Amino acid sequence: MSRQHERIDTTSADLSILMLRQVLDGASYAGVGRTHGVTRTAVERRIKDVARQLSRAVGIEGLNEEGIAFVRRLRANRLAILEALEAFDPEHLVQIRQDKQVRVYSNEEILAAAGRVRAYSNQPQRDVAMFLLLFATGIRPLEVARLKVVDYLQMDGHVRRVSVLSAEAAIGGMARPLHFASARLDQAMQAYLQERVGSSESRHIDGYLSLNPDQSLFLAADGKGFAITTYVQEGQQRYLCRPVLETYRKIFRYAALPGGTPRAVRATVAARLYARGADDVQVGLLLGISHRSTVRQLFPRAKPTLAQLIEDLI
Repeated sequence: MSRQHERIDTTSADLSILMLRQVLDGASYAGVGRTHGVTRTAVERRIKDVARQLSRAVGIEGLNEEGIAFVRRLRANRLAILEALEAFDPEHLVQIRQDKQVRVYSNEEILAAAGRVRAYSNQPQRDVAMFLLLFATGIRPLEVARLKVVDYLQMDGHVRRVSVLSAEAAIGGMARPLHFASARLDQAMQAYLQERVGSSESRHIDGYLSLNPDQSLFLAADGKGFAITTYVQEGQQRYLCRPVLETYRKIFRYAALPGGTPRAVRATVAARLYARGADDVQVGLLLGISHRSTVRQLFPRAKPTLAQLIEDLI
């Protein structure tokens, strides 16, 4: 293996190629994701991207682009892929990644979008709260579905300002701090939770605004938590919450943000954190990403020009 491919904490291309090598050596997408602090889907996307570029730029003997979609075919053609990697210029992949810009939203855009959600949604209090929660914490949709009332509220009914997203709730399987420190989120959550007070779930409950502390923080239309489905793929247990994903699809449709997706929200959160002086470790901790190299690849900092750096220096 060349030194170019042994490095982990270098460029985006190096990391993607390393992930491909690990999968070729038998690791699952989920296992590689846990190693690098990203989701299984992110690993799969990156590996297929590398393999597709290899196929187009160098060619992989015995494997066409259709076969790239199947991990067993990648492993069956391991030697051919490794040979193609030796002839591949990683800078080509870096340039492709850099061309894919993710939108970062201003406060004005976010608040205007929340107003549109409120105007068009059939459950405006809940949907505005779910929308603003993403921007206030950087949490992922599946993690939102796993939140409980007790994660957000203290027994006295006040907001739990410094909470913890448990290892069971976190997609990466590692607990991380969860801060509820937004006045706008406070207002939205108060409106939503007050809507639930007095419902059947709140009967005979002491504290927590009379809400069941073990109940889901957000409820689906049927009054129950968003249903999470468990299934097995590649010998690994997976989790899918179609109801919460569909709810967020509707919310972003109402919001009408250009390029609006949960990924764009997390990019916005990362950009805000960087602007306040956060480093890669802090951003990774808050967003549930364990490797600094992955943080830098997913959320590259906007670098000022020399002219901007030198202007009014004294």
